[in-house]
Amino acid sequence: MKKWMKLMPFWAPGLLLYALFFIYPTLTGFYYSFTDWDGLSPSYRYIGFDNYAAVSQDIVFHKSLVNNLKFMAAILLSQTVISLLLALRLTRQSKAIVALRALYFLPTVLSSVSVGFIWTFIYDPTLGSLNALLERVGLSTWAQNWLGDSAIAIFSVAAVQAWAHIGQMVILFVAGLQSIPKELLESARLDGAGRFSLFFRITWPLLAPAAAIVVSYTTIQSFKAFDLVFTMTGGGPAYSTEILSTYIYGSAFLSYTFGKAATASVFFLALISIITFLQFRLLRTDRISY
Repeated sequence: MKKWMKLMPFWAPGLLLYALFFIYPTLTGFYYSFTDWDGLSPSYRYIGFDNYAAVSQDIVFHKSLVNNLKFMAAILLSQTVISLLLALRLTRQSKAIVALRALYFLPTVLSSVSVGFIWTFIYDPTLGSLNALLERVGLSTWAQNWLGDSAIAIFSVAAVQAWAHIGQMVILFVAGLQSIPKELLESARLDGAGRFSLFFRITWPLLAPAAAIVVSYTTIQSFKAFDLVFTMTGGGPAYSTEILSTYIYGSAFLSYTFGKAATASVFFLALISIITFLQFRLLRTDRISY
């Protein structure tokens, strides 16, 4: 009997669950994208690429795509940089460092809905603590209608998303930093390598696999932030915080055009796949190992 047959009890359950909860829904959604199904009727018609033409010409879809890219870029930059800087300070083992790691990780265990409600109150232009704090420290000109101004609303929500998940990324970076051989760093210091040279020539290249995980995971999070956006803004004002996931929700459950929602989901999956692939190629994780 072949080896893979002997190991079937180990891999078959996982493959079955993957097929049931990912492959089958994906193929079903792709099929419905060529129909006019409303999500309720037992019958529907095959309409070819009409949904794809409608979605590609939809101005709201264009806005949600642009907003999602802005949202992703803001989170990717802020969350990755801040979490890396924190991780560099939290690699040592001590009670204080362990306590700080736990403190930074704490927001991650909160539900996105809870985080959304908390920060909606903090951002409130009249009763919120953020504007009150700015006024108290003499920065009243910085006070904003954080969620009501269409120019900054998407970045205000992005800041909350980054705050909620920075601790999670810190843990991943700390794990990557602790995997770097200390002997290699000590040898470089003895050879006269400075702090920046040590980071860019040794630490960062060896940290690239962990960084690739952080970047790809952060990207996927930014596209799946439906609950946070829906709780804080609902996609407003004037679609300025509408992202692809809220657009799909609106098409499916508010407009009852499930075929159109399935089409947007196909674009959604393709976009995430392309961006994640390019990120892994850019970081070249296949050429770097610990």
